[in-house]
Amino acid sequence: MIEIFVLSFLFALSGALIPGPLLTFTINKSKKQKRGYLAAIYILLGHATIELVLIIALLAGAYFFFQNIIFLTLVGFIGGMLLVIYGIVTIRGVLKTDFETDFILEENMVTGYKGNSYVGGILVSLSNPFWTIWWAGIGFSLMVDFNITLLMPIEILLFFLGHESGDIIWYLPISIFVYYGGKSLNPKIYKYVLIVCGIFMIVFGIYLTFDTVFNPPTI
Repeated sequence: MIEIFVLSFLFALSGALIPGPLLTFTINKSKKQKRGYLAAIYILLGHATIELVLIIALLAGAYFFFQNIIFLTLVGFIGGMLLVIYGIVTIRGVLKTDFETDFILEENMVTGYKGNSYVGGILVSLSNPFWTIWWAGIGFSLMVDFNITLLMPIEILLFFLGHESGDIIWYLPISIFVYYGGKSLNPKIYKYVLIVCGIFMIVFGIYLTFDTVFNPPTI
C-alpha cells in the first residue's frame, strides 16, 4: 500500500511545481499577511478540504454508477494520455522559457481574492479549470489503477495524504521563503526540476495507458 502514497505524492509534487493560480495566491498572501509564513498552511487546508470532498465524490460515482469495465478502462486510458500530453506541454513550456534570467516570484503575483486564506484555498482551487480536469481525468484514473473504492478507507487515506504531502513539500517552503524576503529562485535548478517532472509524467502516462488496456481495472 506504500506504493499508493508514494505515487500519489510524486504526481501531486509534479503538478504543484508548475506555476498556477494556487502558487500565485500563496505568494500574494505570504507577502501581505502579518504572519505570512503561515499562509500556505491555511491555503493548503482549504485546498485539501475540497480535494477530499472531490475524491469521495469521484469514488461514490464510480461505485454506484459506473461499475462498467469499459468505462473504467476508458477512464484509465484517457488519464494516461492526459499525463503524456501534460508532460509534453510542461517540457515544451520549459524549453521555450528564458531561464537564464532569474525566476522572479513577484512576476507571478495575483491580486483578486483578499479574504480568509482557508476559504481562498477552496475558491482558488475551484476557479482553476485545469484542477477540475486533472482530477476528472488523471486523478480518477490513478485511483482506478490502484483499484481504490469507497469501501477502502485506508487506501483512500494513503492516496489523500500522499497527494497533500506533495503540495506541502513545495508550497510551505515557498510561503516561508517569500515572507522572509526571498525574491528569486535559482532558474537553472527550477528548469531541470520541471523537465524531470515532465519526463516522469510522460513515462508513467505511457505505462498507465498500456497497463489499462492490457490489464483492465476493476471496481
